[in-house]
Amino acid sequence: MKESNYLNNQFIIAMPSLADPNFSHTVTYLCQHSKEGALGIVINRPTTMKLGEIFSQMDIAATSDSARVAPVFSGGPVQQDRGFVLHTPAGAWAASLSISDAITLTTSRDVLEAIALGQGPDHYLVALGYAGWGEGQLEKEIMDNAWLNTPFGQQILFDTPINLRWNAAANQIGIDINRLTTPAGHG
Repeated sequence: MKESNYLNNQFIIAMPSLADPNFSHTVTYLCQHSKEGALGIVINRPTTMKLGEIFSQMDIAATSDSARVAPVFSGGPVQQDRGFVLHTPAGAWAASLSISDAITLTTSRDVLEAIALGQGPDHYLVALGYAGWGEGQLEKEIMDNAWLNTPFGQQILFDTPINLRWNAAANQIGIDINRLTTPAGHG
């Protein structure tokens, strides 16, 4: 697979027929995709937890009311005890990966401390866990019509209501995902 064929900085949308409870009706932002595999963060599965609970568990002082009530997402079934922050570029954090000019993935405590004080990135999404695929696994699932890949949309990631993200991600390429049937797709 050529480098240009990798799906970094794109969404993959679960097709309506994908029955896996970890991914049914999800939108996943792909942070890394290479011949070795893929890593993504599910962006439309909020947990019942609010970010204030994470601050408390980590003994982080929080003065930002909006940060305390921000949802915490289930980013995927792998390492659900580990936190991931997708955010707009800002600051110099201890453990960050620049995905694109618009999005950074940070796993270090310092970004959470800044968010808690209202001094972090302008836009962020905090998730526990990630979605991971081994070598060739995601490509096979796409060929099997489990996923539809679409361009990344910053508005979908940060501004679209959570319950509308699945439809909105497909709509950006003119697809009504609810009308797709099992044989449709990449065949």
